[in-house]
Amino acid sequence: MADNRCDNRWTASQVEERIEEAADTLRRLPEKRVQTARSSWPKFIQDCHDACDTEPAPLRRGPPAAAAIDRMDETLEWLAWVEVDQARILWSRATGVRWKAICWRIGMGRDKAWRTWVAALVAIAERLNGGRSAPAMRRSRAAPTMALSP
Repeated sequence: MADNRCDNRWTASQVEERIEEAADTLRRLPEKRVQTARSSWPKFIQDCHDACDTEPAPLRRGPPAAAAIDRMDETLEWLAWVEVDQARILWSRATGVRWKAICWRIGMGRDKAWRTWVAALVAIAERLNGGRSAPAMRRSRAAPTMALSP
């Protein structure tokens, strides 16, 4: 992902893109495999579907680049700057979870969940831009304004 920030200022939508990239990078990392007991016997065919190999093997994209992993590590630290519910909503949206499932898990309505998501994006962007810290923003009564629609 190209760094297309104008005059080095972070916006909420750029923070959202970066969190989505981190989720994608984490998904693309190689799986940790546990060593199990091995057998020298070959796998045997149990039915005709195994013989024909009718089920296609799932395709995975290649492993992420080292720079993407570094950006992922940096981005995951950002989630510590916001409250736990905000971080859960941010990560759920980045991994593609639907709003209905997020609202059910978090226990809040759709509008409040969306406002919480936007507030978290704005808080992270402001902290990245050297503004006031995220904990100070939680105490603020000002509603964040953003061009994203629910």
